Amino acid sequence: MSKHVVIGADHRGIDAANTLAGALRDKGHTVDVFGPASAGESVDYPSQAWAVGTRVGKGEADFGVLVCGTAIGMSIAANKLPGVRAAIVHDELTAGLSRSHNDANVICLSGDLLGMRLIEKIMDVFLTTGFEGGRHARRVEQIERIERGQAPTD
Repeated sequence: MSKHVVIGADHRGIDAANTLAGALRDKGHTVDVFGPASAGESVDYPSQAWAVGTRVGKGEADFGVLVCGTAIGMSIAANKLPGVRAAIVHDELTAGLSRSHNDANVICLSGDLLGMRLIEKIMDVFLTTGFEGGRHARRVEQIERIERGQAPTD
């Protein structure tokens, strides 16, 4: 099933982001990319996290992808936005669990530490894994309560 994916990258992630965008388009997905024109143009990662996170949080895209050097900064910034559940993912296992257990809607990837072949495998798992619900739904609801400034449980 075709998805609308928004990708944001800083200068350390833009090459991987553009390659990933092409691979996702080849699979029939709609893809928008936010980032510098090239790796030589330095940009601050919070701007890219904002561009992707606001679209995902508002439901304007199905999923978001953020790529920077380590994925840490992008994850921190993206998780400040309403409706975003951003997960740093390093392999296919964490990609699947971020979706099935946490209903992650933004994936944060390291442009420095992950090769393109692995990134494409990670994305395949992320985009095809559904949320399990059940006990995990209760936990996602608690995360949403925290996001609204409330205690996670009554």
